[in-house]
Amino acid sequence: MKVLARYWEKTRESGDPKVSPAVDALNEILYMGRQLRMHVLLVAQSATARALGGPEVREQFSTRILARYSANAWRMLAPEIHPAPKSTKHHGRAQVVSGGSARETQILFFTEAEAREWATTGKPAPPAASAQTGPVPLQKLPATEPPADAWSLTPTPTPAADPGVPTDHTPPPTAPGDDDQAVGLRQAAEHHLPGITLAALCFARANDPTFPTPAAKRCTELLYNARDLKKWARNRPRAPTGTTDLD
Repeated sequence: MKVLARYWEKTRESGDPKVSPAVDALNEILYMGRQLRMHVLLVAQSATARALGGPEVREQFSTRILARYSANAWRMLAPEIHPAPKSTKHHGRAQVVSGGSARETQILFFTEAEAREWATTGKPAPPAASAQTGPVPLQKLPATEPPADAWSLTPTPTPAADPGVPTDHTPPPTAPGDDDQAVGLRQAAEHHLPGITLAALCFARANDPTFPTPAAKRCTELLYNARDLKKWARNRPRAPTGTTDLD
């Protein structure tokens, strides 16, 4: 922020705004980003209001993660929690402050490649080597139900179809992983989107403006590109279990 301010002081011409356009753009993202499903991750050594552009800018961060913090840093960033938990030198140990409470958390160690893969595909990264005093190795979690999201609803029971009699609601079997084919929502839920029910897909199609547009039509059934559905599933809004709150 200081470099931006110094650069703008040297290059600003008469009639230009006093605040750097880069700083102004960052503030716009912080103020309006969540409405556009954009979020900002800020890493700071001392996240003072002056360094970030003002106290109102710092208040846009609802979750704060503090590690090896000083007493002054805690009073500045989490004054609502008193007394402050004691800081520790344990590798990867941090306090996650959100909603007026602090939770001591062990941060997992990611390489850049592992973090990128996890963020873009959701697949757990392979275990990372570590020493006894080094970062905690990343362990593969057991197969469980995926986290709840804003469109996960209780599946609606449907009558079982006669396997010997083809109907409009029983599309032909397809090979999982074929992302270039056009599929119906039932076919997508069964073969391409594990953990997302047919009812959730129907609800999202009616309520989510980012839901993919149909690629084709079979009789009265709308067909969607499997790749587009998978991309939507990776980027759909998340919510805590048992809620439909997009925030």
